[in-house]
Amino acid sequence: MSNWTDLMNPGANRQEHDENIQQETVAEYQKNGTRYSVGIDLGTTHCVLSYAELGDTDDEQFSPQVMAIPQLTSPGSVEDKLQLPSFLYQAHEAELAEGSTTLPWTAKPDRLVGEIARNMGSKTPIRLVSSAKSWLCHAGVDCKAPILPAEAPEEIERVSPFQATAAYLQHLRDAWQNQHPEAPLEQQDVVITVPASFDPAARELTVEAARSVGLGQAILLEEPQAALYSWIEKSHGDWRNHAEVGDVILVIDVGGGTTDLSLIAVTQNEGNLELTRVAVGDHILLGGDNMDLALAYTIKAKLEQDGKRLEAWQIQALTHGCRDAKEKIFNHADVDNIPLVVASRGSSLIGGTLRTELTREEVNRVLVEGFLPRVAVSDKPVSRARTGLRTVGLPYAQDAGITRHLAAFLTRQQAATAELEDINLPEHASFLHPTAVLFNGGVLKADVLGVRLLEVLNSWLTAEQAPEARLLLGADLDLAVARGAAYYGYVRKGKGVRIKGGTAASYYVGIESAMLAVPGMAPEIHALCIAPFGMEEGTQQELPDDEFGLVIGEPVRFRFFASNTRREDNVGTRLEYWTNDELSELDEIEITLPAESRKPGEIVPVHLCAAVTEVGTLELQAISQQGGARWKIEFDVRAGE
Repeated sequence: MSNWTDLMNPGANRQEHDENIQQETVAEYQKNGTRYSVGIDLGTTHCVLSYAELGDTDDEQFSPQVMAIPQLTSPGSVEDKLQLPSFLYQAHEAELAEGSTTLPWTAKPDRLVGEIARNMGSKTPIRLVSSAKSWLCHAGVDCKAPILPAEAPEEIERVSPFQATAAYLQHLRDAWQNQHPEAPLEQQDVVITVPASFDPAARELTVEAARSVGLGQAILLEEPQAALYSWIEKSHGDWRNHAEVGDVILVIDVGGGTTDLSLIAVTQNEGNLELTRVAVGDHILLGGDNMDLALAYTIKAKLEQDGKRLEAWQIQALTHGCRDAKEKIFNHADVDNIPLVVASRGSSLIGGTLRTELTREEVNRVLVEGFLPRVAVSDKPVSRARTGLRTVGLPYAQDAGITRHLAAFLTRQQAATAELEDINLPEHASFLHPTAVLFNGGVLKADVLGVRLLEVLNSWLTAEQAPEARLLLGADLDLAVARGAAYYGYVRKGKGVRIKGGTAASYYVGIESAMLAVPGMAPEIHALCIAPFGMEEGTQQELPDDEFGLVIGEPVRFRFFASNTRREDNVGTRLEYWTNDELSELDEIEITLPAESRKPGEIVPVHLCAAVTEVGTLELQAISQQGGARWKIEFDVRAGE
């Protein structure tokens, strides 16, 4: 029976009840060894680790902090930095003295990563591994093959994109363990962020890299969602005063290697605000790296006008110099030019050195006008025919105009909110109208770039008599993703506010039709939907009424497709025809499914089951109609045997 104090002060009773629950929850976490929610931003150019204790009770008390990461900055020198540069350096044995690579947790690390790798690589770029994350989602290579550095001579040891990714995670794990010996990272809630546009194979490889360093419990979160989570967390509950029902938040993430675009709608359910991710853009290899290279080629052209020709290795070194100079010009309004020195391999080092400078005018002309041109919303990214032979490298975007990619994305996603009652797009609209913008990524730290991007977007909105989009302030563009990932661990405990997301695209498997052989004509391929857009983590869908013949015991190929525009397709929807704009083909899987007790080449009647795991990866299983035997079709398509 309730006592008199409880009846007179129900709030105090509820507070005491909540505190008891909190104490029980903390005790449970400590019993299981899970004390922290840890977020890892596994970025193209930087990695960041953020964490917070899970015992906090509400949004106002939950405050992730960023861990300073001990790392070598030069031989024999260790410093704590909030970011671990995503670089790996394959040093020559003569470059490093005995004991000069000692870290707080090991006398001799397996790999040289972080600030020292970036610094040494700026002088000897042929030994530098960079952009491993971009290679991880490159469908044209085996991500477990030693292919990096891509243009290194034979005498330099190469590593795979998978190994480089694992090396960054290993360094973060060791750094955590050194600072939190009482809380092993493998026992904490770990969230690793990936681009929203990562395909199933790249997600699977990221999970496997985490598993290889002992983080088998890690789950994945899309980077734009993490950025918005960070904005919510930093507002300490005030975010509801800056977002309202009917808002469409455009998250623009321009990082070192990629541009990622997402749309998140604000709706309501029983009077409470809800957030739903409604659209994700393509994986665009376009970012700060492209900008640095563009500046390097601008300086190269200037030197060549004076009769000075640069070799390929000098351009690589110049690119690193341009990156540092660009940041100084952007961060210091009173600096109009930065001197640049290009080293030479000549017998006279000083006599062969080339000296020039990067000016503010060049930075504005090349970066602002080149990458963020003023365009119409009807403009589309330029696409040109590729040459038949080209050097091995990343499939960078052909068009450097980020604003054109944004225009194409918003136009393509015009109907993304059509099924939401709280959001009404005007009939005359030619593109989806965002009402708010959240920036993320180191590139947009430069005010001049952010201002131009918002100006172009608002010019499109004004032209269609729509209100201008407002900028959501308060996010730390370097650290937001890691902080948001840590907050997501808190959200998964049933607290805070959750962004409804699920799969970022609809996924399909190719089904070959059984038809008579016709000379010169391949059998027709239908696309069968196995996972619709927004399929939630931890759910699965079976197609028991659709029977297919599965070839076992001999090499076969599976074709997969994805769409980020077809939202009406359900599990089992079969497409006989589609346009290139509707579906894009993913890298096919070649696999030999075990014959078990059957004959190789036998065709087994099966039905399909697709699942989105709790981790955030996609699985496809073929289930025998006779006996229930299961064959898992792995999405780890770029792993070598």
